Amino acid sequence: MEVITVTKDTFDEEVMKSSTPVLIDFNADWCGPCRMLRPILDEVASSNDKVKVVSINIDDEDELADKYEVSSIPCLVLIKDGKEVNRNVGLIAKEQLESFIGE
Repeated sequence: MEVITVTKDTFDEEVMKSSTPVLIDFNADWCGPCRMLRPILDEVASSNDKVKVVSINIDDEDELADKYEVSSIPCLVLIKDGKEVNRNVGLIAKEQLESFIGE
């Protein structure tokens, strides 16, 4: 699977109604650490079928960023059954990310 870009219009379907856990990557195009994290997220998304990885650009989707109280990026939020179960702010190594999502 690949990283899915989510907007407020697709958020409920892709995240809240997902039958698998969802890893949300809150990011922005201008954010250096966000750009460094993206290849790691791409790799996890393509090699792990236990979690869906989605990307939300905070500049385009400020309502979603506000809803999840995102104040620093990159911000990873793990959602299971429609509820936040884990959060990480800042760049994270692949091994830490796998631990974060429960691999």
